[in-house]
Amino acid sequence: MARIKKELTELIGNTPLLELSHFSASKKLKARIIAKLEYFNPGGSVKDRIALAMIEDAEAKGLLKPGVTIIEPTSGNTGIGLAWVASVKGYKLILTMPETMSAERRNLLKALGATLVLTPGTEGMKGAVKKANELLEITPKAIILQQFENPANPAVHARTTAQEILQDTDGKVDIFVSGVGTGGTLTGTASVLKKHNPNVQIVAVEPDGSPVLSGENPGTHKIQGIGAGFIPKIYNSQYTDKIIRVKDNDAIRTGRELALYEGLLVGISSGAAA
Repeated sequence: MARIKKELTELIGNTPLLELSHFSASKKLKARIIAKLEYFNPGGSVKDRIALAMIEDAEAKGLLKPGVTIIEPTSGNTGIGLAWVASVKGYKLILTMPETMSAERRNLLKALGATLVLTPGTEGMKGAVKKANELLEITPKAIILQQFENPANPAVHARTTAQEILQDTDGKVDIFVSGVGTGGTLTGTASVLKKHNPNVQIVAVEPDGSPVLSGENPGTHKIQGIGAGFIPKIYNSQYTDKIIRVKDNDAIRTGRELALYEGLLVGISSGAAA
C-alpha cells in the first residue's frame, strides 16, 4: 500500500535515461548518446517539473490561493503541465498561445479544463506574452507565473533534473545538450553539472530560423517549444559553451529517425536536440 500515490503530482520526475545505441549506430557515431525520457512525466514532457514548481512557489509566497486564476503564455508543453496540475489543485487556468501551435495540443489543453486565447502566429511568443499581460489587467484575482522570468523554473532543474542525471550516470557526463525555450532546463541543470565537473560542455540548441541566442534577429520556425524569439531573463548564457542552430527539416527528420531506430515517439524540439 505504501507504493500507492495520493496525487498525480507525486509522479513527476525521476525519469529514466536511455542509451540511443541503434540511432548512434545508424550514424556511425563513437560517442555514447543518452536521452533523458521526460515523456515519462504525467503530462508527457519536462515542463511538468516547472509547472508544479512555479505553482507551489506561488502558493508558498501567498500569491496563489483558492479563487485566484492562473494566466500564462505558452507554446504548448508548459500549458499542458499547468493545465493538469491546476486541475488537480483546483485552479482556473487561462493560456495564451500562438495560433500556429498544433490542433492536438489545443484539444488536449481544452480537455484538461484550460481556457485558450490564441494570438497571431507571426508575433510568436512575444504576442502570447503581450496578450497574457493584457488579460491580467482585466481579470479579477489573477496571477501570471512568468515561466520566462520565474526563478522557480531553473531552480527545479537544479534540484531535480541535474541530480537525477548525476546519480544515473555516476557523474560521468561530458556534454549536456538542451534546446532553449525558457532556458530553464539548460540554466538550472548546467549550474549543477558545471559545479560537479567544470569541464563539462554545455550545448544550447536553437532554431536556425530564429537564432536570437546567436545574436541574430528572430524569425518564424516550426520547432515548437524552443526559439521564443527573444532571450529569456532566466537563461544564463555564462553556462553555455556552444550554440547549435538547427533547421526545421533536420529537426523533423531526426525526430522520425528516433522513432524508426529507437521506437521513441518524440516532438520536433527533441529531434532538434538529438
